[in-house]
Amino acid sequence: MQAQIVSENFQGRHNSDILSSVERLENGQGYRDLSTICVVPTRGMIPAKAAQSWMGMMSPMNQKFTRLFMIGMEVGEAYNSVIESILANPELSKWKYLLTLEEDNLPPPDGLLKLYEHIDDYAALGGLYWTKGEGGQPMIYGEGKEGDMHFRPQPPTLEIQECDGLGMGFTLFKMDIFKDPRLEKPWFKTCQEFDPARGAKVMTQDLYFFEKIRKLGYKVACDTRVRVGHYDYNMDIVW
Repeated sequence: MQAQIVSENFQGRHNSDILSSVERLENGQGYRDLSTICVVPTRGMIPAKAAQSWMGMMSPMNQKFTRLFMIGMEVGEAYNSVIESILANPELSKWKYLLTLEEDNLPPPDGLLKLYEHIDDYAALGGLYWTKGEGGQPMIYGEGKEGDMHFRPQPPTLEIQECDGLGMGFTLFKMDIFKDPRLEKPWFKTCQEFDPARGAKVMTQDLYFFEKIRKLGYKVACDTRVRVGHYDYNMDIVW
């Protein structure tokens, strides 16, 4: 430590610029109820690199946070079953948020904290990750425009980016969505269907769900500040 001549002013850095400190607290929302259930569908084995990433993920101070694993289930059915269990539980049914985390996704340490900052404005807010491979596409589907829903991948715009659909590798949902009586079950469904009148419908469980809630007027966005790795275990590459 260097030698100092000290004048008596010990109010501290946060007190000296209290308006900036209050703004930081407002953005982080840590004073509110941020109770969150993290749900993880898995085949039963979590790669070490994913586990290391999850162990470093921060959750807000003195807030309720827990994880539930769904092992060996088809992914759409896994989400349906765990949410049914949550809503039937006297304690968990009162919690505010659902965080989906999949076994090959590597969120940054402050990823969840950043998602909380803007979740008030959306039914679901996800981190940015890409499909695997050299030609990977960002999982930001559609532009979120009223009356023009589609699921074409959109280039990231380096902001909170409204869209029509997301992946579920690292996505925060308001639990109240699943209590909306207008939202028909199953909430999630992997579609491989053919209707002679409308043709083929092939859709993963995530976009099936987002199509339904967008039709009900819910807003969805990607927080492109939250950069999530997508791990290919067989090639040992994080995309």
